[in-house]
Order: sequence, then structure tokens, then C-alpha cells
Amino acid sequence: MRKWQGATLSVMVAFTLAACGAGGGSPSSATTTAGENPEEVVELTSENLQPEEGATLVIWEDKNQSSFIEQRVKKFEEKYGVTVKMEELPPTDQVTKLTTDGPAGLAADVVVFPHDKIGSASEAGLILPNDIFEAETAENTSDNALKAVTFKDILYGYPYSVETYALFYNKALYPEAPKNFDEIISFAKTFNNVKSNQYALMWELQQFYYNYAFLVSQGGYIFGDNGMDSADLGLNNEGAQKGGQFLQTLKSEVLPLKMGDVNYDIKKGLFSSGKLAMDINGPWTIADYRNAGIDFGVAPLPAIDGKPMTSFSGVKAYYVNAFTQYPNASKLLAAFLSNEEAQMENFDLNGTLPANKNVAADPKLQEDPINKAFLEQFNNSTPMPSLPAMDSVWGPITSAITDIWDTDKDVKASLDNAVKQIQESLATVQ
Repeated sequence: MRKWQGATLSVMVAFTLAACGAGGGSPSSATTTAGENPEEVVELTSENLQPEEGATLVIWEDKNQSSFIEQRVKKFEEKYGVTVKMEELPPTDQVTKLTTDGPAGLAADVVVFPHDKIGSASEAGLILPNDIFEAETAENTSDNALKAVTFKDILYGYPYSVETYALFYNKALYPEAPKNFDEIISFAKTFNNVKSNQYALMWELQQFYYNYAFLVSQGGYIFGDNGMDSADLGLNNEGAQKGGQFLQTLKSEVLPLKMGDVNYDIKKGLFSSGKLAMDINGPWTIADYRNAGIDFGVAPLPAIDGKPMTSFSGVKAYYVNAFTQYPNASKLLAAFLSNEEAQMENFDLNGTLPANKNVAADPKLQEDPINKAFLEQFNNSTPMPSLPAMDSVWGPITSAITDIWDTDKDVKASLDNAVKQIQESLATVQ
């Protein structure tokens, strides 16, 4: 991350934002005078930051977070004397709405969205850097989560939750989690029964979100420079080709179905009825499988040829609207909703897996094998690229994997064609 260093820069940024806010926040709320010189100022820090006079805030959040927000906001209001109102809005819709409502002065002061939208939000000037709480955030956040909410070396997010997928297994059918795919292939030979719709393993075949793990675990990648160089595409390199060839092996030996024959609901039904032994899925499925009465376990993804399987991951974080009238109060709220205490409260209320390292290491989480498995897999994951260029990737690579899986087309030719299409698409938007 690029540090926002220098007292003058930090103070003047905060001073300007506070003074220009339509809410009339006074300069004294963003600066502190010192000594005999009334113009002398000190750098704003997380210890001395105070909300602007008369600040009131709005936050956009998902409906399923309402109980947490209500509980947490009450404490914030008591501490800072700032009224906060929550408006329900799915995180996936917030950047689009912020694009129009932000400049118009109609958007929430604090917003939340998946980290892969940070690139478009940053380049459009919609969000402020996490400058005042940067050091604390960097110190307390897991490496992958911190990387996810940083764009072009600037930290923007106040991360509070992480998610990825791992391996669910039915203990009645497969008592111990497999360590590698060789075990799964061997098991499938005795367990699979196509006529009875019974299979050893499934995942959402049509979703590159899951297929990514097969292409990159042996050396493939999407963009170079840790996902920030769209000119360097690694989806057709030697490692990605090995991953594509392994997918064809799984098609013939583990899951002999067309891609369109497997979706979320189909595999959930099979796992719940005892006809599917293993399912690559995310924590959003836990409640359904528990309600189905399945005795299941969750484990990190099995190794491929001795190499750990790297999954895609997502991080949710709070961001401060660049057009807020109350930047100081908004930063305080974003930090208050995502600090260590808040993330533990969120876990207790909603089972939200934390981005905070201390909360993740708490016995309450580590002694639960399901939470531990997801957190372990998250540490071996790659946050989805936040470059807007990622929009050009999904379609071509999904088509290539469909050709590789459904029609057994040449892996190299299919991936080469996908990369060519991605390059052509990027050339039209750059």
C-alpha cells in the first residue's frame, strides 16, 4: 500500500473535505490548533478524529445485516452523538447507484459492496481512501482481505467479512475429507451411478468462479502483477493448459455430465438426498445442508498433483462516499462497523467470517471445524481481480471451458481463442 504520509497533506485533505461539505461541518472538526500560532495544525489520526458538528449519516447495507447494523449503530450514536440511518440495498447494486446518486448528493455516506467493484468505483472517483485508519486496518486485517480492498496501492476499504468456497462432504458416504483428487477419482469408480443420478463430486460447472481453481492451481492466472496488469494474461499458459486437461479428466472419470446439467439447485438436491458425496460450495449453503439433516464436514479443497488448490475469494468492506458532506463522521462509522469488536459481534449474530486476524484466530471460530476450514481455504485463495478489465474475461473464458468440457476440444486452442477474445475486447475499451 502507498502510505498517505505527511501532516500537511493529511490535514489539508481532511480540512478541505470537511469545509466544503454542504452540511456545514466546521473547520475545527477536521483540524486541531496548537501553540501560539492559530494556523498551526496537527495531523488527524484515529485517536483525535472527531465527527463534524451536526453530522447525520446514512448507510446502505444488505437486509441480512440489519440486526448487526442496528446493534452497532446504537453504540456509535452513544459514543459520537451522530445519528445514523440504514437504508436496505443489496451490495451488488451499490456501485451502480452510487455512480448516479453520489454526485447528485443523494447517496449514502457509507456504502458496502464486493471488493471486485473497487476498481470501477475508484476510477470514477466515487470513494475516499481509508487514510486515517490505514495503519490499524493494515495491522489487523488478513493479507488476502487487505489486498482485496486495495487498488493501485491505495487502501480504500474497511473490510469486515470474507468468503470463498471449500469442499463439503457427506460423512455417511465419505467419512474423512479427501486430501487430493486422486482419492476422489478412485472413489468415483465405485460410487458413481449415472442411471441413479449418483456422483462422487459436483460444483457449478457453468461458473468460472469455481472453474478458476482448476486453471490456476498449476500455474495459470488471469492478470499479471497480482491481478493488476491486464496486458499480461495467463489464462492460456502452460499451467492453465494443465488445468484444462485435468478438467477433461474429471469429466471422463468423475462427472460425466454436460455443463448445463449441473447447477446450484441440482447439486444441492442431490447432496441433501444422499446421492452426491462431495460438493464444492460456499458458506451460504451451510444452513440448507444442516436443515436437510445431513451429517457433513467441510475441508479445504483437495490438492491437484501435490499442489494446493487455490480458490477465488470475495471480501466485503465499507467504503466512504467521496461526495459525503461528513467525511470525518463517515470514516469513523466505517471503522466502527469493521473493527475487531464489531467483527466478533457480526460473527455472533450472523456467522459472518471475519477479515480481522484476531477474530479469525479466536477459539470460538477455530474450534468450529467448518469455520476453520473456510478460513484456511481463504488464506489459500486469490481475491477476484478488481480491475474493470475483468468484465472482458468472464464471457470468453466461460465459453472456452464449455468447449473443453462439453465437446472435448483441444485445451490449448480453446484457451488461446479465449485470450484472443479478451485482448480484442480490452483493446476496444482502453
